[in-house]
Amino acid sequence: MNAEAPDTSVETPADPGRIVLLTASHRVAPGLLSWPAWQTLHAADRVLTADPDQPQLPYLREAGVHVEHATPSADELVADCAGGRTVVVLTGGEGNAPLTDGLARLGGSGRMPMPDLELLPGSYDLPGARLLDLVQVMDRIRRACPWTSQKTHRGLAKYAIEEAYELVEAIEDGDRDELREELGDVLLQVVFHARIAEEDPDEPFAIDDVAGGLVEKLIHRHPHVFGDETAETPEDVHAHWLRTKAIEKQRTSVTEGVPLGQPGLALAAKLGSRVRTAGLDVPLPTGDPSSDSIGYELLALAVQAEANGTDPEAALRAAARAYRNAIVAVEGA
Repeated sequence: MNAEAPDTSVETPADPGRIVLLTASHRVAPGLLSWPAWQTLHAADRVLTADPDQPQLPYLREAGVHVEHATPSADELVADCAGGRTVVVLTGGEGNAPLTDGLARLGGSGRMPMPDLELLPGSYDLPGARLLDLVQVMDRIRRACPWTSQKTHRGLAKYAIEEAYELVEAIEDGDRDELREELGDVLLQVVFHARIAEEDPDEPFAIDDVAGGLVEKLIHRHPHVFGDETAETPEDVHAHWLRTKAIEKQRTSVTEGVPLGQPGLALAAKLGSRVRTAGLDVPLPTGDPSSDSIGYELLALAVQAEANGTDPEAALRAAARAYRNAIVAVEGA
């Protein structure tokens, strides 16, 4: 009688399966998922979400994907994947920290074979997507904040000037962190004013109207980029801009559109630039000899600086900064 041969086969461990954490940006319209995301959703054995108001749900159901409202623990999720099953968990754009932390602890314990864990972005933020967050936050603050809700265009006007000056200071200082912050403060003024403008009973407009008008202007004034015209040099581009702007505005004087409330040196330089660009021969006024002529001397210096390619306002600020440093040095001594 022959003895049976011993069983030398090695038992193959069961396939632990696969967990897919599917994220989708809330800044992208629901349903606009990537092709790999749709493939994974249709092929999954289970699709779960902890959020009954998940914005993707109506679109997934319409596409024939069954989604369960469930909040399994890490142990339950791992057990559900046993045997080679794939479970997809829909999370918000920031992921699901409690679940991933639980899976990490479970994997580190070595108590059981762990399924493959994959983070699959279903959609990505487009450039500028955080501007949508800014609009939403501004809308909520306008409705809920006692200070913000009472502000008007006129009441905010001074802040626009202050923030613009602080931005210029950050640029001149070369401080990158300060530059980023001050750009945000200037952007806040735009969004704030646009939000207030929505409430006008007669002529309301919103931030989309502001952005839309700017897009149209930029395209129209850059025919060498979006049209058939050509521009080889910065001077060509500037000439295109001036011609297009003149047609748009239909101004009767080169002084139209120059804000008289700006600082004096900047105002003088701007007027000088308009005269020079238009090719006009306008003698500089000299004033009454019996009166203080310092203003007319500054006017002449500002126009001369602009013609030489120097911003007189920036030049004076640089000189004033040097003067400030000298003052501080004397004080320190």
